[in-house]
Amino acid sequence: MAAPARLTATLTVVLCTATATATAYPGGHAVAATPPPGPAWTVDGGDRPYLYAQGEPGAVLEDELQVTNPGARPLTVRLRPATATATDTAAAAPGRPRGAAAWITLAAEKITVPPRTRAKVPFSITVPPAAPPGDHPAAVTASAAGREASVRVHLRVSGPAVAALTVEDVSVSAGAVRYTLVNRGSTVLRPRVTITADGLFGEALRRTPRSLPPELPPARRVALTEKWSDPPVLDAVEVRVVASAEGPRRVRASGTASEVFVPWPPLAVLTGLSAVAAVALWSRRRRARPPVEGAC
Repeated sequence: MAAPARLTATLTVVLCTATATATAYPGGHAVAATPPPGPAWTVDGGDRPYLYAQGEPGAVLEDELQVTNPGARPLTVRLRPATATATDTAAAAPGRPRGAAAWITLAAEKITVPPRTRAKVPFSITVPPAAPPGDHPAAVTASAAGREASVRVHLRVSGPAVAALTVEDVSVSAGAVRYTLVNRGSTVLRPRVTITADGLFGEALRRTPRSLPPELPPARRVALTEKWSDPPVLDAVEVRVVASAEGPRRVRASGTASEVFVPWPPLAVLTGLSAVAAVALWSRRRRARPPVEGAC
């Protein structure tokens, strides 16, 4: 991505020094000990736990992140916008940036940070004119020295936020309840899920409300699986998945699935025995039936 000309990375020297100690040996020799390894490089928003921006559709917003190299050697760092994962941590999903991540333009995608130096890297967010109001999470990922780290970018597009949630694709199979939560609104949701199952013989399952997943961004979906290790042996049940979340207003959604539990091996044996008994009875009755005399 081409960065605007006004966005340029700046370097600031930071006081990160390592001290070496000398060890004296008999005979008057002193050998300098190797200094302990310093702290690892970091990427962050300075004194902020994450980066925050807010603006109207069509606006161009600017901010900066920081990469700190406390080590004794230069550090080459690659930066890229990344799609935020559905968690509260500063993590980013791999692959091509989607959503608000595609709106981010970095002043530099590769920088070399000198030893004991902090680099400030500006970036801009170009909000599309048709961007829906609400929260649009993203992240910027840095990679260097064999590891990656990310800083979250929380973008809020001004306008009325809409909270909408659906529960889809509910199914029961192989000792598990499967379902999909979909955020169809414009604000981040933190759903709580309750699962129940009612059968012909009463309640078969009740799971208390739990927060799964911790965070669901707008226009995102997540497929979840709930283990059901002790389903009924013989019953017909209706499984209901209810999800609720707090937002501009409380939202609630549900989805259902029906399932019949039958002990198939015993039933198959019973059905086979019934069929054999029916054939034997029919044969016995046929042999006992008197012959029909022909008419003269």
